Amino acid sequence: MDTRRKIVTEEQLPRPIRVVTGYFEVLRVEHIRALEQAHCRSPHFPLVVLVLQRAGELLKHAARARIVAALRIVDYVVIADHEDPDVVLERVRPADLVRLEHADLRSSGLLIEHVQRTV
Repeated sequence: MDTRRKIVTEEQLPRPIRVVTGYFEVLRVEHIRALEQAHCRSPHFPLVVLVLQRAGELLKHAARARIVAALRIVDYVVIADHEDPDVVLERVRPADLVRLEHADLRSSGLLIEHVQRTV
């Protein structure tokens, strides 16, 4: 499937679904593990990744969405445009949910600190 076809709007999602939320600023092995675990928990539901925006992002959300959509395990990607992820989640009502945004912020902060120390 063409990666760009995986990027959809909320209205285009099938139901029921399992959702993983995050920034995916730098795609890391932890992201892959979380996606695999979500898939194993609910293998019969499509896996949807909700790509969130944040201030000071390195890559635009559309670029991060395309990177995540390129992963074979991901069925659909939805971009949360400046919207509270809780509002989006209330509308899509996932059968299973994994939230990675707090871990993403922590890991990105550690990466930035590491790069700044080595420069």
